Amino acid sequence: MSSVAVTAQTAGKGAARAAARRRAQGKASGSATRRAGWVVYLLLAIALVVSVFPLYFTLLLGSSDPVSIAQNAIPQWLPDASIFGQFQEVVTSDAINFWKALGNSVLIGVVCSASVVLFSTLAGYSFAKLSFRGRGPLLVFVIATMAVPTQLGIIPLYILMSEIGWYGKVQAVIIPGLVTAFGVFWMTQYLSEALPYELIEAARVDGASMIRTFWSVALPAALPAASMLGLFTFVQQWTNFFWPSIILTNENPTLPLVVRSLQANYFVDYSLVMGGIFLVTLPLLVLFAFVGRQLVAGIMAGAVKG
Repeated sequence: MSSVAVTAQTAGKGAARAAARRRAQGKASGSATRRAGWVVYLLLAIALVVSVFPLYFTLLLGSSDPVSIAQNAIPQWLPDASIFGQFQEVVTSDAINFWKALGNSVLIGVVCSASVVLFSTLAGYSFAKLSFRGRGPLLVFVIATMAVPTQLGIIPLYILMSEIGWYGKVQAVIIPGLVTAFGVFWMTQYLSEALPYELIEAARVDGASMIRTFWSVALPAALPAASMLGLFTFVQQWTNFFWPSIILTNENPTLPLVVRSLQANYFVDYSLVMGGIFLVTLPLLVLFAFVGRQLVAGIMAGAVKG
C-alpha cells in the first residue's frame, strides 16, 4: 500500500491529496532546474538600485549643510564625515529624548515580534492541521479583517486606551500589536505545505500530547516562516508612526516621533532631519546584515522540505 493511501486512512482525504501534490511538486522541481539569464540579473540590478537610492539620497542630504541643500537639491554625490556630527547632535540634543525613544522602540519591537510569532504559529497550526467546527468560516473572517483600514479602528481604540488610563504609555502601542491577521494567514499557508500530516500522526502515535506535538513537531517546521514573520513585525513596529503619534506624548516617544520633533521649529534643518532618519534606519540595516542570509537560507530549506 502506498504512503498516500496510508495517509488517506489515517489522516483523511484532504491530507492524502496534499501528500500527493507535494510528491508531484518534488518530481517537477527535480526535472526543471534552470539557471537565471542576464535579463533576470538586469532586472534584479535595477530593483536593487531603485530600492537603495532613497536611503543613499538621505545619507547625502544628512552629510550636507543647510545652505548647500537650499541652493541645490543634490548638493554632492558622495557623503562625507560630517554625517557623524549630525548623529552626535541628534543623540545629545536637549530638544528630544533620543535614548528614551530608542528604549521604547526596542521594547515595542521585541515584545510585539515575539508575541505575533507565538500566537500566529499557534493559530496557523490550528487552522492548517487541526479539524474543528467552524474552521473554514473563522479563517475567512480572520483574512477578511485584513481588508479593514487601520484608520477605522483608531477612534474606538483611542477612547478605550484613554478610559483605562493608558494614554501616553507604551503598553497602549504594545497590546494592540500582540497578534495580527496577516501573521495568522502567513503561518497557516506555510504550515499547510511544510508540515506533513505523517509527522503529526507519528507524534500522536508515540503518545505526544497536543501541546508536545506543537512544541516538538510544528514549531521546528515553522521556524523559517516564523523568523521572517518576526523580522517583518519588528520592522513594522520600528517604523510605525501613525498610532504612536496619536497615543504617545513627547515625554514618552518612539524613534519616528523623535524624528518628527527634529523639524518642529520655524527653521527646518533638513540636514539634521535626514541625519536623524538615517540614524533611526541604521539598526534595521545592521539587523538585515546579520540575519538576512540565514533567513533566506531557512526559507529555501523550508520550501524544499515541503
